[in-house]
Amino acid sequence: MTEVKIGLETHVQLDTETKLFCGCPNQDCEEPNQNVCETCLGHPGSKPRLNKAVLNQCVKAAEALNCDINDNVFFSRKTYFYPDMSKNYQITQYEVPVAENGRKKVNVSDREKAVEIKRLHIEEDPAKTQHKGGNISDSDYTKVDYNRAGTPLIEIVTEPDFESAEEARAYLQQMVQMLEYLDLYKPESNYSIKTDANISIEGGNRVEVKNITGTSEVEKALNYEISRQKQLKKRGREVEQETRTFNSDISATETLRQKETEEDYGYIFDPDLTRQELNTELQERIRESLPELPQEKLKRFKKEYNLEDKLVESLIKDSKMAEDFENLSESLNTGLVASWMTGEIRKVLNYNELTYSDSNLSREFIEELLTMIQKDEVSDRNAEKLLRHKASLDDQDTDIDKLEMDGEDLGPRVIAEENDLLKADKDEMDAFVEAAIEENPEPVQDYKSGDDEALNFIVGQVMQRSNGKADPKTAREKILKNID
Repeated sequence: MTEVKIGLETHVQLDTETKLFCGCPNQDCEEPNQNVCETCLGHPGSKPRLNKAVLNQCVKAAEALNCDINDNVFFSRKTYFYPDMSKNYQITQYEVPVAENGRKKVNVSDREKAVEIKRLHIEEDPAKTQHKGGNISDSDYTKVDYNRAGTPLIEIVTEPDFESAEEARAYLQQMVQMLEYLDLYKPESNYSIKTDANISIEGGNRVEVKNITGTSEVEKALNYEISRQKQLKKRGREVEQETRTFNSDISATETLRQKETEEDYGYIFDPDLTRQELNTELQERIRESLPELPQEKLKRFKKEYNLEDKLVESLIKDSKMAEDFENLSESLNTGLVASWMTGEIRKVLNYNELTYSDSNLSREFIEELLTMIQKDEVSDRNAEKLLRHKASLDDQDTDIDKLEMDGEDLGPRVIAEENDLLKADKDEMDAFVEAAIEENPEPVQDYKSGDDEALNFIVGQVMQRSNGKADPKTAREKILKNID
């Protein structure tokens, strides 16, 4: 088997009110070069000042990754001459980062892998380049928007511990989940996570693939680059040390530039920024504020609730869903709550492109609905219809009248009663069954002649006539009783 070594450098944009070293709003702007000032444009004589909220958020991530946090940290200037950083250097940390020597355990298929975190530091994001008439390597010209310049980044650097693209993707997925739990990242926001991947095979030269967005894209880029390097080795050609970019349109990496060494950047201490003290009191306060992290919650849920692994993994994807699951399980059947949250509720959310936290599905609404299901007061079909209605508030999609009037947030029982969605009582069921039998004499005769599929057709007719109010099992029993 070919020896593969992969290391990842993950850049996390932070959602802070202002940028890292100035008071400009840290947010998107429709017009380019609007949220800018002398500092983030790098004008001579401008002075940066540190956003302390970023420092605290970086310490939080470091604590969650079991890192050694440095007591005193400082910033350096990383010199390079690209148009996305107008002052010709980037303010970052090199000699003494916020934290070092951490570890994250990652579940890969059916095994657990320990990944060493080399360092965790803060730096500013460069400006955004827009390549016109092509991509980065063959565009006609490039525009630069400095609205993004100075956006705070946390960079998390691993040791080259990954041996496959699958391992790297699993790590990134679980890293993103951890950052969500820490409230440092939200997938639905405009802030992004980008990854640089360093790949080498059989002890050869290392190739860096820059600025890959998305965990699936990272896996594609790595698989392509590993294959490319293997082909070069097979043909007796040397893999050159270089920097490449991933072209998602063709799922291939392309040469960007010859790889610089760390010495090429000419790091120097930034004289405009003071050293920052991360004392024991600050570290302990942040450590105590950490929530229960996904891996910890996964192990506890498996032990306490005796659920299938896939159900637990789905529940903990969203910290709010996991919290509501625990609360609902105190008064409802645990299996019912887990099944509906990871099944029908997640399906409705995916259909509407919503996260659990940002949907209209409150815990109170779900509790009342699941109570109705547990008491056998509403069919699964109509319960899902109520979910879709609440999540989307789209009357055409669910055939439910919109009842949220005068700002009143109505529960599922009221909506079900007003739209005749509660389960049919005995008399109604008898009427639905009798009508279905009377109107379908041929399927009835087919069933009596030995065609079992004909019975399913009659049950379907009952369900259709009842608009989901009938229970299929009860309908089948009553049909058999009436035609035998």
